[in-house]
Amino acid sequence: MTDPLPAQPHETSQAAIDAFRAAIVGELGGDALLDDPDRMVPYLREWRDLFHGTTPFVLRPRNTGEVATIVRHAAANRVALVPQGGNTGLVGGQIPVTGGREVVVSLERMNGIVEVDARGNTMTVEAGAIVADIQAAALAEDRIFPVTLASQGSCRVGGLISTNAGGTGVLAYGNTRDQVLGLEVVLADGRIWNGLRGLRKDNTGYDLKHLFIGAEGTLGIVTRAVLKLAPKPYARDVALVGVDSPATALSLMARVRGAVGESLTAFELIPRIGLQFVLTYGHGARDPFTNGLPDWAVLIEASTFSPDRPMRDVLEAVLMAAYEDGTITDAVVSQSIAEAEDFWRLREQLSEVQGKAGGSIKHDVSVPVAAVPQFLQEGIEAALTVVPDARPVPFGHLGDGNIHFNFSQPEGGDKAAFLAKWEAVNAAVHAVVKRFNGSIAAEHGVGRLKREMLYTVRDDVELDMMRSIKAAFDPDNIMNPGRVLPTKPRGA
Repeated sequence: MTDPLPAQPHETSQAAIDAFRAAIVGELGGDALLDDPDRMVPYLREWRDLFHGTTPFVLRPRNTGEVATIVRHAAANRVALVPQGGNTGLVGGQIPVTGGREVVVSLERMNGIVEVDARGNTMTVEAGAIVADIQAAALAEDRIFPVTLASQGSCRVGGLISTNAGGTGVLAYGNTRDQVLGLEVVLADGRIWNGLRGLRKDNTGYDLKHLFIGAEGTLGIVTRAVLKLAPKPYARDVALVGVDSPATALSLMARVRGAVGESLTAFELIPRIGLQFVLTYGHGARDPFTNGLPDWAVLIEASTFSPDRPMRDVLEAVLMAAYEDGTITDAVVSQSIAEAEDFWRLREQLSEVQGKAGGSIKHDVSVPVAAVPQFLQEGIEAALTVVPDARPVPFGHLGDGNIHFNFSQPEGGDKAAFLAKWEAVNAAVHAVVKRFNGSIAAEHGVGRLKREMLYTVRDDVELDMMRSIKAAFDPDNIMNPGRVLPTKPRGA
C-alpha cells in the first residue's frame, strides 16, 4: 500500500514565505494581500468554531490569471495553499492548520455571473459567486439552479463544487456534480485548464471535471464553472405530515412518488425533538399541526411544471387517503407561498438551533434509502451505549438516504464532557454505517474532520487510487495538504 502523503509538503521556511510574498506583491500589488490580524480572523475559523488556524496572510485574487500567478509562485517556493469560498464548510477543509504556514486563497472577489444562456439552460459563473445570487439570476430568466441548502446566502459555488454539496433538491435534481457541465481550474503548477465547454454530451476520453468535483481543493483551484439550469416550476406545494415512525415515512414516500412521479422535489424527515428545538430557539417559526407535534414529521414538496397538470390536487388526494387508512396522523398543505416558506423554515433552521440547545455531536451519513429506518434504530442504540442520556436529533433527506445523524447533549448536562465523547460516538455510529455499506461523508465532504475515518469505509485499493491521482496532479502536495486523504498509516 502507498505510504500516506505528508500533511505538509515539507516544513516551509520563513524565507520561502517571504519570497512568495514578495513575488505576489511584485506582480499583483499589495491589494491582493491581507495581513491585518483583525481582518484575517473571519478566514481563520469556521462558524461552529471547531476548527481555527493561522496563516502568514490571506490572498484575494480578482481573476483566474491572478490565481494562476499565486499558484505558480507557491509551486516555485513550495508553499501550501488553502482555497476558501464562503467559509461555510463543516469539516474544516477550508481552514488552515494552527501553527503552520499554509496560505489562505479566498475566491470571494471572483464573484461574477459571466453569462446566462436561458435557451441552452446553462449559466457560466466565477467560483466566488454566492449561490443565492446564482439562484436569483436563474429566476430572472425563468429558470432555477436547483442546489438548495441552508447556507446558500453565504456559500460560494466554488466551495459547492469542491465538496459536491447536496441539499434538499437531490431527490429530484441530484448533487452538485449533476449540475456541472464544465470547469476552469488552476492546476498545481499554475497552468490553467479550460474545460468550460458546457456540452451535454462529450465522450472524448476521461471526463476530467469530475476529478475536481468533490476533491476539496486538493487537486487544483476551481475558478469558473458552467452550470446546468432547470425549468422554473409553475407552482410548488409543500405539506407537513405527521407519522409514527421512519418506516411509515418510507412507505408514504413510495405512495406519494407513485402519485406525483418526478414532480416530487423534496421529502425530508424531521423528528419531534427537532421541531421542538426550532419552535423554541428558531425565528419566525410556528407549529402548523392541529393535533400536537407528531413523533416524526415529513416535509413533502411537489412541483407543478404545467398549469394543466397541478400537483396540489394529487398531493392532497394521496394524503387524504393516507389519513383515512391510518398511515399518517396529521397533515397540512400550504395554502400560499408564505405558508410554504413557513414550513421550509422549520426544516432549514434545524442545524442552526441545535447549538442553542447545548453541545451537538454531528454525523453526515448516508445509507441505501430502504435501510434508513433500520439504520436509525441501530445507530441510535449504538450512540446511546456511549452517551446514554444524549438526545437523538436525526433529520434529513429521506429521499436520497442522507441523514444528518446528530445527538444533542443530555438536558442539564455538561457541554464539554459531552463533546469529549465526539470520537467515541463517531466510531459507534460509523461502525453501523459500514454494516449498511453506507457513507460517512454524504454531502459535507471529508476535509480534516473525517480524513482518518476513511479507513473505515474505503479499502486499500480505493485509497491507493486516490493517492495516485493526488500524486499525479500535485506531486509536491501544496494544494490543500492534509485534507481528504488519511495522513496516518492504517491502524495508527
